[in-house]
Amino acid sequence: MEIRPYGDTENDGAVQLSFTLPVAISEEAKEAAKQLVQRMGFTSASVVHMAAAGENFSFFVVYAKTAATVDFSTISVPKVDALHLSFYGVNEYIRREIGRKVVVVGACTGTDAHTVGLDAIMNMKGYAGEYGLERYPEMVAVNLGSQVPNETLISRAIELQADAILVSQVVTQKDVHIPNLTELVELLEAERLRDRLVLICGGPRISHELAIELGFDAGFGGGTLPPHVASFIVQEMVRRGIK
Repeated sequence: MEIRPYGDTENDGAVQLSFTLPVAISEEAKEAAKQLVQRMGFTSASVVHMAAAGENFSFFVVYAKTAATVDFSTISVPKVDALHLSFYGVNEYIRREIGRKVVVVGACTGTDAHTVGLDAIMNMKGYAGEYGLERYPEMVAVNLGSQVPNETLISRAIELQADAILVSQVVTQKDVHIPNLTELVELLEAERLRDRLVLICGGPRISHELAIELGFDAGFGGGTLPPHVASFIVQEMVRRGIK
């Protein structure tokens, strides 16, 4: 099943691109943006928005068309393998299958100070109508906050006898999250703790595929709700016999 972008008419190949060029706003800059898009292989390029983005920087929005297609039927993406349970379903599952409270420690590690995503999952008030893990009666959820060194996170996980570690990474410029997440896994392996924990990472540029590559059990991106994370944690614990 070959598909291509849709704009005004099905399969017309219309796309919208946005980018910044390191030149001041001008008609020449506008033409440069148009030519750049054409050199990318797009046709019918039209600059529909141009604005200053700081001294000697210009931001552009360009409409264009592409003849490229993709065979949708051949695409396979790794996904988190867990039955989605509700807030009540997770708590009942813990009582039935685990028989004790599940301890989850979460943090934004390294230099990351953005706790919005972590708080959406952990905070008692939750997000989008779903309670956060702190509200789950069968869970002990400890939010360590932002800019937590990996060593500190591990130390607290040991102290609290955690079953799961949840790491949020929002700052991803120059892929700074990759070495930070990798270091956490390496430290846990060095301490022979990795197999005793369900290890999860999340953030706007985190995918399940990337998480697996880095040595985590699961990765959650944008749109994730607390019960998505809770469902995976408790089912992974049972699957691996963490009790």
